[in-house]
Amino acid sequence: MSEPDPIAVRVEALESILTERGLIDPKAVDTVIAHYEKDVGPLNGAKVVARAWTDDAFRERLLANGTKAVAEFGFGGGEGADIRVLANTDDVHNVVVCTLCSCYPWPVLGLPPNWYKSEAYRSRMVAEPRTVLAELGLALDESVHIRVWDSSAEARYMVLPQRPTGTDDLSADQLAPLVTRDSMIGVAQALSPHER
Repeated sequence: MSEPDPIAVRVEALESILTERGLIDPKAVDTVIAHYEKDVGPLNGAKVVARAWTDDAFRERLLANGTKAVAEFGFGGGEGADIRVLANTDDVHNVVVCTLCSCYPWPVLGLPPNWYKSEAYRSRMVAEPRTVLAELGLALDESVHIRVWDSSAEARYMVLPQRPTGTDDLSADQLAPLVTRDSMIGVAQALSPHER
């Protein structure tokens, strides 16, 4: 049996104390969590990416002004006031980091994963991106140029991953499940149809 996650244990203890004192309602906490899991999160970004893969005019709008294009889906807000979208190509692979803290486009990617906020990721991705990507399971050919983009409170970046081969006959709804949070950060590729 594995050791319990110390952060999860602390969160549970804190929630228990706050509930006992009548300071929070567990149902309200569950509602907030569900909101970020279902309404704000990677599923939103996946819809945006899938549409960009199937609609050239939308793709152009997305790359020209990510904030406005994302707003066409009704996604936006404080953590998405300036979303910039970077398209991966055969020659260029984009990856996102926030070297200062954990700036992240919540409306399209949800809450940032713990590793994204870690000091190791934040420093090493800038210094040795190819090595870090390989450690995360993404080995890129040496001919592919890697561009690292530093998110900030002013501008938050999202990667438009390349559309997987063999998906030309798929609709946007069928393509969305192939788009992962990690592919929109740039630490992975979109899934192929047989991987989902």
